[in-house]
Amino acid sequence: ASCERVFDPSLEGRPVVVLSNNDGCVIARSQEAKTIGVRMGEPIFKCKQRVKNDSLVIRSSNYTLYDDMSRRVVESIREFIPDIEIY
Repeated sequence: ASCERVFDPSLEGRPVVVLSNNDGCVIARSQEAKTIGVRMGEPIFKCKQRVKNDSLVIRSSNYTLYDDMSRRVVESIREFIPDIEIY
């Protein structure tokens, strides 16, 4: 959910969830989503039943974005620790 906020600052302070490949289950959630009871791995239809208001922001997974953010983080770390092993 943090990666989604980098490019959409309007999501700051709002409950955000990211869904699995087929938009079936929650695979990432913001602290605000945790606070309102959204569980990791929870099917989205159950989430929608429990969270009745429209404040929950639901995003499909965006692996291109996550790959880009991961590369940026690794590049930043390499500035300080040149010999790192990528897991």
